[in-house]
Amino acid sequence: MSAATPTRLDLTPPPIVKTIMQRSAIVGVVFAIVGVILAVTRPDQFYRGYLIGFMLWLGVALGSMAILMIRHLTGGGWGMVIRRILGAAMRTVPLLAVLFIPLAIGVHHIYPWAMPLEAIQDAHIREHLEKHSFVRSYLNFSGFVIRAIIYFAIWNVLSFLLTLWSKQTDRPGAPDNTEKFKAVAGPGLILYGFTISFAAIDWVMSIDPTWISTMFGLIILIGELLSAMCFAVIVERILFDYKPMSDMLKPDFVHDHGKWMLTFIMVWMYFNFSQWLIIWAGNLPSEITFYMKHLNGGWGTIALFLVFFHFAIPFAMLLSRHFKRNIRTLVYLAAWLLFMRCVDLFWVIEPNFSGTFTVTLADIVAPIAIGGLWVAYFFYNLGSLPLLPAFDPSAHEVLEHHVIDLEGHP
Repeated sequence: MSAATPTRLDLTPPPIVKTIMQRSAIVGVVFAIVGVILAVTRPDQFYRGYLIGFMLWLGVALGSMAILMIRHLTGGGWGMVIRRILGAAMRTVPLLAVLFIPLAIGVHHIYPWAMPLEAIQDAHIREHLEKHSFVRSYLNFSGFVIRAIIYFAIWNVLSFLLTLWSKQTDRPGAPDNTEKFKAVAGPGLILYGFTISFAAIDWVMSIDPTWISTMFGLIILIGELLSAMCFAVIVERILFDYKPMSDMLKPDFVHDHGKWMLTFIMVWMYFNFSQWLIIWAGNLPSEITFYMKHLNGGWGTIALFLVFFHFAIPFAMLLSRHFKRNIRTLVYLAAWLLFMRCVDLFWVIEPNFSGTFTVTLADIVAPIAIGGLWVAYFFYNLGSLPLLPAFDPSAHEVLEHHVIDLEGHP
């Protein structure tokens, strides 16, 4: 602690947290009602849009858990100041497990392997499934559900342990759980990498069971990390207008968050380019089908849009040190990149169903409906704990010059 005279700091979340929770819940319910109507009247379109929204918000939750585990392994004030933001996002995994149920119900509207052969309109996919019957020994409804249960079980166990030990550091005399966090975070990151890679195959890549890519799971993974960091920046900007975040968030921490965003968009582009280069060099029929669908019929314009506005322009902006240190400017890019993450998922998923560039009502309604409910639950989680685990041994990196208000939350 600094030798300077300390000031008292109350770590209670500000009232704006509850206000946003209530408003998000209203938005989520209203759009969910519209979504139910679409599910009845236009089920094929609805489930495609639902998959986009589900993968978007699942990515924020799992990416937050991964960044939190990275922080536990590496330390640093950059992660401590957003630790409770990341934790609140991570604890939405039970809600996402419930939100997975509609995907299981509508599986035959999305995945060709779940349809009767005669109902598959794409002749190439139908011939592939007829020729390679072993594909259905892995891609079948029971396997789809069982693997999903395993994924969510692992993610929930990781979330439970990280949350349990974090809560213990909210009171005086808290134990030093640093080694426990590290013991879970190391294997947890490996488990996260494996589970999200297989989940990406099950839930997204298997839309076209003829296509193979060993890079696809990594592309989904890095997209989740980027969306999670962007969401954390958005939330910390909202809280920055209120105490205690206005006292805790230093320009150096914001700078670090901007550097993480820069890192993630560079790796996102590297993985995407690597996938394209490998497939282009191989030029195999089983691999090129993805780009044949995603670069024709107007979809190539979206791909070019992603190159410029998901990578090139944000990359150039994040090279500026001044830009990365100012939360009031960085938040706009973070919000844009979160939107571009949705566009990226739209480009990955929708061309499998439409030969020409098409945006359906469900592509807009479903992500907003899921997002409204998810954000409401997130802010509920955020408001349930102090904004910093004050008695964690690493808290001094954020609480310098401050003492804790023991009369309220620690």
